[in-house]
Amino acid sequence: MSSTVSVRRLSGALGAEVSGVDLWKPASPEAFAAIHQALLDHGVIFLRGQNLSREDQLAFARLFGKPDVHPIANAMQGYPEIIEVRKPPGENAFFGTSWHSDNSFFECPSALTLLYAERVPPVGGDTLFSCMEHAYQTLSEPIRQLLDALRALHGAAKAYDPRTTGESKYRGETAISYTYSERVYEENEHPVVRTHPETGRKALYVNPMFTERIVALNPDESEALLGMLHAHATRPEFTCRVSWEPGQLTLWDNRRVQHYALDDYRDHERLMYRVTIQGTRPV
Repeated sequence: MSSTVSVRRLSGALGAEVSGVDLWKPASPEAFAAIHQALLDHGVIFLRGQNLSREDQLAFARLFGKPDVHPIANAMQGYPEIIEVRKPPGENAFFGTSWHSDNSFFECPSALTLLYAERVPPVGGDTLFSCMEHAYQTLSEPIRQLLDALRALHGAAKAYDPRTTGESKYRGETAISYTYSERVYEENEHPVVRTHPETGRKALYVNPMFTERIVALNPDESEALLGMLHAHATRPEFTCRVSWEPGQLTLWDNRRVQHYALDDYRDHERLMYRVTIQGTRPV
């Protein structure tokens, strides 16, 4: 890995392009430290022109921590830590196509995600990201005080219950297939506002895909408050948009950002490989 790492900001809120790095080569401590700091500073970073094997991607991912093994979405054969995110031509995308923080329904949600692109459509298939630190900081002081004391229940059912997402995914009839277990109905309670374990900064930690309700509020109150927070969290000024090309690796910090995979390329194929890094229990 080259020790000459440069960082170019993508938007005012978050995001940066990192260059001067060859990830298929051994990483120097200095180069890795620069990449890690860029990720902490910008929330989402991407590196173009990489030529990574699955072993290369895993080796780089392990520099950040231990990769997750997803309990529902099936992994690649021989690579239990990698999910092949493939969308065939002529079909609609369904994996990650609403705002979310990866695996927030885990007891210890995924800290980071590394997504590597092998084949992308000629147009479309971008990913939107939103900064939950800005979302928290721009709320009024009374609302921040309220949220600081609240906790929310996160669950997998909205995304993975076969009654809503379709049984074909569990029968292996789709490009991304699932394995059924009680983990589909797993629920875990997390703070509505979490503190980043490395930076100490606060961020909203609720999302439409996995957050089911706010504990201690009645259903109407929870629905109203979550609706307001979801709308606020994805204001355009908090976001950036990442376009993809083959050989691009994008990393993001689930502890401070949400993302949304756009489904606007029905006639084209998209093939990517996802690794997530184990996190700690949010506080």
